[in-house]
Amino acid sequence: MQRVTNCVLQSDNQILMLKKPRRNWYAAPGGKMEPGENIKQAVKREFKEETDLTLVDPELKGVFTFVIQEDGETVKEWMMFTFACKKYEGKLTDYCREGELEWVPFQDVLTKDMAEGDKTIFDHCMNRDEVLYGTFTYTSDYQLLSLQLD
Repeated sequence: MQRVTNCVLQSDNQILMLKKPRRNWYAAPGGKMEPGENIKQAVKREFKEETDLTLVDPELKGVFTFVIQEDGETVKEWMMFTFACKKYEGKLTDYCREGELEWVPFQDVLTKDMAEGDKTIFDHCMNRDEVLYGTFTYTSDYQLLSLQLD
C-alpha cells in the first residue's frame, strides 16, 4: 500500500498551498514516503523538496485511508499522514516541479478548488488540535462517494 505525507503550513494567517496542474486543484505540499522512512522524516523531506522550506516541529494531525472504486470494486488504496506546522526556516522556492505554490489567506482556503475530502482535512488542521482519523472513498474521477471520520 502506498504511503504519503503532507503538511498544512500556517504563517501570518495564511496557509501554503500547492496548486497541482492535472486538475488545477489545491492541496498541501507533500508526497510519497521512501522505504524505511518514518512519517516525520518523510514529511520534512517531501516538504523541503517541494518548497525549499524546512519544517520546524510539525505535528501529526490526521491519518487517512483513501480508496478509489470503480463499479463497487477497489482499484487503488493508499494512506496519508497529515501534519500541521506553524514554524519553518528558509525561503520559499520560486519553482516547484509539482505545481504552483501559493500563500492563501486563512479565510480563502476552503473556497479553493480541491478534492472534497481535502476540505475536511484543511478545516481540521486549521481549527482543531486532536488527531483525526478517516477513510475517504472516491470514484476514479475523484467524486467523493463516502467518508468516515473518527
